Amino acid sequence: MRIKDKIVKWSRIKSPWMLHFNTGACNACDIEIVAALTPRYDMERFGVMLKGTPRHADILLCSGPVTGQIKDRLKRIYDQMPQPKFVIAVGSCACSGGVFNGCYNVESGIDSVIPVSAYIPGCPAAPTAIIDGVVKLLASLEQREE
Repeated sequence: MRIKDKIVKWSRIKSPWMLHFNTGACNACDIEIVAALTPRYDMERFGVMLKGTPRHADILLCSGPVTGQIKDRLKRIYDQMPQPKFVIAVGSCACSGGVFNGCYNVESGIDSVIPVSAYIPGCPAAPTAIIDGVVKLLASLEQREE
């Protein structure tokens, strides 16, 4: 591995940029995701930074089930992200459809549309669980690429 590739890999793992996307949840998981970014839990200590555009994001943090209305948007956002890209499904709704599974417009969890790298269950998922999931994803990337 060239030195340039090592530096890029190191920076990608030590300072991941995330995009938060709600596919239509009840907002409980969104509140917990925002709480994980506050100084009380401080996800930024791991180098994680929230971004507003998919073109700058390494990780897509999704909450909520996939509905027929949001399916194409989710796929388009995923396609706009540069490689390598990772998806984290936060909450029961994002993992499997949750309490909305079986509703007329709900398809299922996020993995029915795009590949998911990590699942964080819970209704809602606690900020500590979200941080743990992100850290475990980063640790697995570090081990996988060595």
